[in-house]
Amino acid sequence: MDRLSKAKMKRLSKAEVLQVLRRALSFIPSLEQHSTGERVNASAFERWHGDTEIAIAQAFGDGHRYVGDFYRISYNDIEASLASLYYGTLSSEEFSVKEKDAYLSGLDSACALLQSMIEEIEKYWQDDPTPPQSRRKPMQTKTVPSSKKIFIIHGRDDGTKETVARFIEKLGLEPIILHEQANRGRSIIDKFEQHAEETAFAIALLTPDDVGGLQGSGKGLKPRARQNVIFELGWFLGRLGRRRVCALKKGDVEEPSDWKGVLYIDLDAADAWRMQLVKELKSAGFPVDANLAL
Repeated sequence: MDRLSKAKMKRLSKAEVLQVLRRALSFIPSLEQHSTGERVNASAFERWHGDTEIAIAQAFGDGHRYVGDFYRISYNDIEASLASLYYGTLSSEEFSVKEKDAYLSGLDSACALLQSMIEEIEKYWQDDPTPPQSRRKPMQTKTVPSSKKIFIIHGRDDGTKETVARFIEKLGLEPIILHEQANRGRSIIDKFEQHAEETAFAIALLTPDDVGGLQGSGKGLKPRARQNVIFELGWFLGRLGRRRVCALKKGDVEEPSDWKGVLYIDLDAADAWRMQLVKELKSAGFPVDANLAL
């Protein structure tokens, strides 16, 4: 069951709501401190983000605009990331600065939003746990996972890409493959960002399209996924969280070092990956029929 679906099972009192939102707000300074070094503490950020998302849904209901407002806050600079990856127009130092600035800006936005929620509750809520109906506005845009769009992150293995995409269609969902979408005069950055924002789940195909190794190690080159696959995998992990991202691994491909210990689904010849993928989608809240995977 999706975490936000679980959140609907319990509504909190005014005092409980204020307590959890203030706790989420008080944790932000520690997240800002984590960014002073070379790397952000991703696990601490993800725990905070997931817990805060659930707290907001428990407080206001998972259809409230605040849930969407919090979800849409961006903590990375997608334009800088894509510029660095595809065009090489940013040095590693410039990229790091832009990423840190975007992360801190996202935390500032989250801080302001949480403060606004707390002020609203203090001013307008009674002791009853249900928020005033006049303040419960329908969301202007969707909240995950209301969309049926599944982003397919792929390299050069067209056969695997087509197999997975057709399976997603069989489940009644809509696979999004970036190069199949109309350009409409957009740059690759704009095109990626728009379609990525509209998807509720991402599947990364780690296929052995490239080879690489550590310089000076004296060891042979190892098969690895394309650079764009690793980048987009990381982008979606930061944007959607681990429960809405799944990696399908083909053969003895090298795993991203920053994601060691995370379960991969092997693209085996027996097609057991289909049932495993269905389980991941159901866990993320998609009402898919497992019988369709047979």
